[in-house]
Amino acid sequence: MTALDLSSPVAVVGTGTMGQGIAQVALVAGHPVRLYDAAPGRAREAAEGIVARLDRLVAKERLTAADRDAARARLLPADDLAALADCALVVEAVLERLDVKQELFRALENVVSDDCLLATNTSSLSVTAIGGALRVPGRFVGLHFFNPAPLLPLVEVVSGFATDVTCATRAYETARAWGKTPVACADTPGFIVNRIARPFYAEAFTVYESQGADPATVDAVLRESGGFRMGAFELTDLIGQDVNESVTQSVWQSFFQDVRFTPSLVQRRLVESGRLGRKSGRGWYDYADGAERPEPHTAERAGPPAYVVAEGDLGPASDLLALIREAGIQVRTEDEDNGTRLVLPSGGQLALADGQTSVEYRDVVYFDLSPDYRGATRIALSHSRTTSARTVAEATGLFQALGKKVSVIEDVPGMIVARTVARIIDLAHDAVAKGVATEEDVDTAMRLGVNYPLGPFEWSRRLGSGWAGSLLEDLHERDQSGRYAPSLALYRYACATEKREDTP
Repeated sequence: MTALDLSSPVAVVGTGTMGQGIAQVALVAGHPVRLYDAAPGRAREAAEGIVARLDRLVAKERLTAADRDAARARLLPADDLAALADCALVVEAVLERLDVKQELFRALENVVSDDCLLATNTSSLSVTAIGGALRVPGRFVGLHFFNPAPLLPLVEVVSGFATDVTCATRAYETARAWGKTPVACADTPGFIVNRIARPFYAEAFTVYESQGADPATVDAVLRESGGFRMGAFELTDLIGQDVNESVTQSVWQSFFQDVRFTPSLVQRRLVESGRLGRKSGRGWYDYADGAERPEPHTAERAGPPAYVVAEGDLGPASDLLALIREAGIQVRTEDEDNGTRLVLPSGGQLALADGQTSVEYRDVVYFDLSPDYRGATRIALSHSRTTSARTVAEATGLFQALGKKVSVIEDVPGMIVARTVARIIDLAHDAVAKGVATEEDVDTAMRLGVNYPLGPFEWSRRLGSGWAGSLLEDLHERDQSGRYAPSLALYRYACATEKREDTP
């Protein structure tokens, strides 16, 4: 099954930011495009807005004037649904309400031919439920673009329970022909990205709610140690707290209030107070003119230790040993299988976050996970009130000697990056095991849809088959709500990998 022919008209219903973006993508790809909006005059305004953006592309030499003129000639505002009768594809981008979308598609079925593809751009509603109202539900599919649609490459192609394989394939190939990177996905709450990304927000909010660290520090650690493009607090301010919370609520309710997707009470209070982020002028941060952005906690300078004793190869943090030697600090080694600790001259230990707490041990400082310890510019440390000041100072000085800023947070099990990555890996394995998508499509979706530094399965392979499960088991032991219980899929993956590694 091939992509739609470029001569085939494409319609977009709903002319907000997303609708205009989708229309622009189809238009630039070469299709005749019809725009329809129920609000009188809105389609013509949208067409003018699209042409203005094409003008800016010409000014930036990203589009020729001839191509702009040709695209403008192919763009037609429609006064009623009847004007969409000859379209081969209609994409809906209207209000996120099931009844509104069902009513629209029932009306469209009375206008378009039976072989016209019908698609919804919903981000949180069930594709199956929307299509269930149709006379021919097999030609109904989800085409979930990401905002801004002309710039972001990912499109989730979502097959509802009744979607025909041929129709899903045609939608997939059409998205690819438009220059997008499509991923195939079953109709599950949140699809791929909004399902697997929930821990990125939830764990940051949990650390804050437990008074583990302030938003600016959490964001800095996620960016500068975790390699994420933005921190969770600043990203939700950009998205809109109401929008982000709505998606979280939708996924949670759709999974029958599964504790793994529980919304944040503190985010609920933020929404209730009208602090919605950038669009309201205040969210986690203040965006008023002249408002100062809070600085992350950064530790004062401390002297580095003269030496460290490495127990084992530090596992996922093994790159640190070379960095420590390059900094001129002596590394003494002791053989220990799967060791992830450094012994400091104080006698205290510096350990990679593992889901346990420092207070459980005599003198331990934990350090957070990074996918790239060489490139990281900040490292988080955590310790209990019983940890010796000398051990904390030596741990701080060690990372500062490696050129890192150090943020000291409270004694939070799993810290910030480690607990977040472990939960993302777990949800990814669970999704693939349940037929939501392939490993490759999950990795592609998370890298392109939310700009993660690595896909969950890339992380899983790099960190080791048992890393995420072990950390989550430790977290589950300390919080038995079920939120951190590893999935059966992750357990099976770890067992299967261990058996392959043990086979001669």
